[in-house]
Amino acid sequence: MIRVRQVKVNIENDSINNIKIQTAKKLNIKPSDILNIKINKQSIDARHKPEIYFLYEVDVTCNNESNILRKNKSNDILIKPNEEYKINVSGTKKLEKLVVVGAGPAGLMNAYILASLGYKPLVIERGKKVEDRVKDVEEFFKTGILNTNSNVQFGEGGAGTFSDGKLNTMVKDKEHRCKFIFKTLVECGAPEDILYAAKPHIGTDLLRNVIINLRNKIISLGGEFRYNTCLTDINIINNEVSSIIVNNSEKIKCNCLVLALGHSSRDTFKMLYEKKLDMEAKPFAVGIRIQHPQSMINMSQIGVEKHEKLLNQSYKLTYQTSKKRGVYTFCMCPGGYVVNSSSENNMTCINGMSNHARESGNANSAIIVTVNSNDFGNNPMDGINFQRELEKKAYEIGEGKIPTQLYGDFKNNKITKEFKEVKPKFKGDYKFANINDILPNYITEALIEGIENFANKIKNYNREDAIISAVEARTSSPIKIIRDDLCQTKIVGIFPCGEGAGYAGGITSACMDGLKVAEGIVNIYNTPNI
Repeated sequence: MIRVRQVKVNIENDSINNIKIQTAKKLNIKPSDILNIKINKQSIDARHKPEIYFLYEVDVTCNNESNILRKNKSNDILIKPNEEYKINVSGTKKLEKLVVVGAGPAGLMNAYILASLGYKPLVIERGKKVEDRVKDVEEFFKTGILNTNSNVQFGEGGAGTFSDGKLNTMVKDKEHRCKFIFKTLVECGAPEDILYAAKPHIGTDLLRNVIINLRNKIISLGGEFRYNTCLTDINIINNEVSSIIVNNSEKIKCNCLVLALGHSSRDTFKMLYEKKLDMEAKPFAVGIRIQHPQSMINMSQIGVEKHEKLLNQSYKLTYQTSKKRGVYTFCMCPGGYVVNSSSENNMTCINGMSNHARESGNANSAIIVTVNSNDFGNNPMDGINFQRELEKKAYEIGEGKIPTQLYGDFKNNKITKEFKEVKPKFKGDYKFANINDILPNYITEALIEGIENFANKIKNYNREDAIISAVEARTSSPIKIIRDDLCQTKIVGIFPCGEGAGYAGGITSACMDGLKVAEGIVNIYNTPNI
């Protein structure tokens, strides 16, 4: 099979037949010589907008492939590489019981691959199964009454369940974990285009069913799930995990424990710190969310306000301030909503989400500023305390609602009285407030300098009536739990995993780390039936 890169097709004539014709031209063969064609990657070329092209990477089966490869010396034409993900059991230690803590992306993917190998994991989740969790979240959006164990942060599927379901990642993937993950998600009901789209996404509405189907796969392979089951203590004998305590009462024996915690599991982090697990403070970022008309973003990215063949467009912007602070956009949600994503009483934090259709009319993105131990301290728990202080201020100033302000008023340090052309799209109630009273001066100064710079890249990004909200404080985990090359801590049998443990930053990278931790486990433990 031959891989062909940079196959250019006008978006107005985008069909598999035309892709085949353009591929044949690159190979200097007839279209009829191509026996089979499969899209491997697709991206958008809008450098000469409004003329828009798709760029494809395709895998083809042809007549006389050896002759084609011999005659074509282009870097865009090569033998299709082997991209199969492999994991082999080589461990010899007896596995008594494997427990995975957390049913977010890392925990689910870790449990799935281990279940497929015969390890029969028990997955415990402090929140509810996704069907029931959705009801609690909708109730919170309507009433403001928070369930501290079932919310946007906690519950089956993790925080990513109420997001755009974005799957793009910058993590290098020599082991081909990503392809395996996407194939698994498609088998569970995700759109097939995630296998090749340059910026794959599922959408929060579709992601829920994907999670249910993945759960059922794990159960069919011998796995087990327990909800409303919170890890509250770990029993350690001779430097090895022997059992865990859940809900402060029940003991579960295990000698292999995967800590696939979310980045908001603050009470669990405190318990682990007190159990003397090695952990360190980690830099992260905090800031706001900003809303613009989606049509404005589309015009900047593709030259039209809406294209019938394209979903609403996204963006990614970065800047370093004059004081050497990093400012960047994060978790950009085309056609999305700003969401009250609080998980602790008397604290407010926000996130963004989109459905698969990205249909709200607004684009929103976090704009965040890097912070480190110089800002909040060197103790592993100091970053959490810093987050909590910001979220407590946001709660007080917003009176439990999402603090909201026009960008022009934010610059002028005054409270907004009404919206203008840009109308808000929220999940959860909002209140006009002065966000300057929530964030430290060095954060607000960096935000303003960054937003003004971003207007050089996206016209009118700094428009006075753009809507900003606070506080975006859960961008990544503020701690890292130290592990070795096999992903194990100094305490034998404990395996930190995913975003909460400090090893991922999104759905895909968390899933990839779930697989990486599984690879460490199968190098140590054998399956329980051997």
